[in-house]
Amino acid sequence: MNKLTKQRNLFIIVSLIVPLTLLIAFVVFPAMDLFKMSFTNWDGYSPSSSFIGLANYISMLKNKDLWLSLRNNGIYFVVHLLMIVVELAFAVLLTSKLRAAKFYKTMVFLPYIINGVAIAYAFSYFFSPINGAFDAILQAMNLEGWIRNWLSDEKVVNYVLAFVSLWRFSGYHVILFMAALQSIPKDIEEAAEVDGANTWHLFRYIQVPAIMLMVDFVLFDNIRGALQVFDIPFVMTAGGPGYASSTFTLYTIKTAFTFSNFGLASTMAVTIMIMIVVIYLIQNELIHGLILKDRGKKQ
Repeated sequence: MNKLTKQRNLFIIVSLIVPLTLLIAFVVFPAMDLFKMSFTNWDGYSPSSSFIGLANYISMLKNKDLWLSLRNNGIYFVVHLLMIVVELAFAVLLTSKLRAAKFYKTMVFLPYIINGVAIAYAFSYFFSPINGAFDAILQAMNLEGWIRNWLSDEKVVNYVLAFVSLWRFSGYHVILFMAALQSIPKDIEEAAEVDGANTWHLFRYIQVPAIMLMVDFVLFDNIRGALQVFDIPFVMTAGGPGYASSTFTLYTIKTAFTFSNFGLASTMAVTIMIMIVVIYLIQNELIHGLILKDRGKKQ
């Protein structure tokens, strides 16, 4: 047994060498270099850079356009957050005995596997004010009064982009929820049905509590995705008009490659990493420390 334990430990260590090496080489060292760069004034091509302390962080906090971009990220977060309930309902429906369920599963997941740039270009034409399909649909429905410049109107552009993001990623969340629901033992649900539980009772008291860990993951994926939105606004509006549809990541990339201020861009990158970690810790405390803990006590 002792020999078997040693072999198992050796196998674990050998198996971890490659992933740990890649993690250190491509995540830890670049993150440390990024953090160091955030305290410098570097244009991205000069052989040397100057140390400026917290000047980049102070400049970032005073940047109104950056705060506007972060507010736009909040719109993506809220829209996706409200959609989680609908995604969960779709997952429950698709895991039930529904005719042509396999076809619906494919159609729901299909947008996620399509390239994001291709989706952005397709919806750019869809919402185009010149021969755009969406405006044509509104005209056919005698709703000409609703027609507007969907990608240049500051009041609606972020909601349009959030809709495109929703169309692309909701299917992924539905599939995740379906996988979690299918992992619930069938005998538990059958026993509940025998005791008189209806569909709503099954959903509220059995299915939702059983998949809370997956809900936790989807919530975190929503937070991370909302803070890192880039390809859709970059292709469809380039952050315009002005900074009306810019996002935190898009503004960071522009700061680095358009304005050649890699020091300030590094500061923004460090900030978004810190925000993701802090929000995850708070969410983890709420989900595991309160909800799952209370559920464990009740059981």
